[in-house]
Amino acid sequence: MSELKNDRYLRALLKQPVDMTPVWMMRQAGRYLPEYKATRAQAGDFMALCTNPELACEVTLQPLRRFPLDAAILFSDILTIPDAMGCGLYFETGEGPKFKNPVLTKADVEKLPVPDPELELTYVMDAVRTIRKNLKGEVPLIGFSGSPWTLATYMVEGGSSKAFTKIKKMAFAEPEVLHALLDKLADSVISYLNAQIAAGAQSLMIFDTWGGVLSPRDYKLFSLQYMHKIVDGLMREYEGQKIPVTLFTKNGGMWLEAIADTGCDAVGLDWTIDIADAKARIGDRVALQGNMDPSMLYAPAPRIEEEVSTILQGFGKGSGHVFNLGHGIHLDVPPENAGVFIDAVHRLSKPYHL
Repeated sequence: MSELKNDRYLRALLKQPVDMTPVWMMRQAGRYLPEYKATRAQAGDFMALCTNPELACEVTLQPLRRFPLDAAILFSDILTIPDAMGCGLYFETGEGPKFKNPVLTKADVEKLPVPDPELELTYVMDAVRTIRKNLKGEVPLIGFSGSPWTLATYMVEGGSSKAFTKIKKMAFAEPEVLHALLDKLADSVISYLNAQIAAGAQSLMIFDTWGGVLSPRDYKLFSLQYMHKIVDGLMREYEGQKIPVTLFTKNGGMWLEAIADTGCDAVGLDWTIDIADAKARIGDRVALQGNMDPSMLYAPAPRIEEEVSTILQGFGKGSGHVFNLGHGIHLDVPPENAGVFIDAVHRLSKPYHL
């Protein structure tokens, strides 16, 4: 990690001593920033922005110009893999992602390819290479993917869903079809993330946005099993540097022990769990990332600082905590409130690292 001017994010993930608690925000490159909106308008639409490595680099770096964040995260979308598999991703204004070719049958699953990251997803790898070069060693770069279960929900439902009836029907009526899909997705994610490492990602995050809609048994069967397979398949060291892996399941607080058992380096927490409880349960095994409610950023500055202080106190002394929101920053949060949050984490955390 010697080439990095600021490596406290990587050090915290590996539970090594740091001078203050590192902080970054999920969706930190995004719609709450006016400069992001301007770049997106220049690109034309969201997918045009994702597939243009120079513009993806620009929006990745924008929040770092405003705030002293401890990491950059690749600007991309979790649905790049299903798109590369031929599902026909498109976005309808105000309706989120949709697929022209949903995966509904065994035959649909069988004809899905495992994409070659340097062919069908070159634009992502080019973005990683461009960002890494332009970061000039200031802070580490996080690569990421959606979890197999979360990707499958969009592919089977044909887009966003509230009740997840189509994928649950597949899970319970034709489980072998869903397992074949999840297995193929896990293989795709492994090659995708390993390619991100080779292109320059220094840490990885797997977003399991919809794992929390499953029962405990089904979560382990349809979501965690495949994240475990990915963790086992990833390069955990590259060019002499460790590559930490963080798993994040939204609404996954009841399964923390099982998540930690995958061999990941860190577990992401949403805001529905107390960080002191999480630390008592798994904090001796893995680092923890989180977990302020993103809506707290609507509050006045003193309230934001109070919440930061409470979470720092909950984690307590020592390393192994990466401060973050419990999910992505909301699009209508004033950027200056994000600045208050980041400053408070750094300032208030110093006494915990003496």
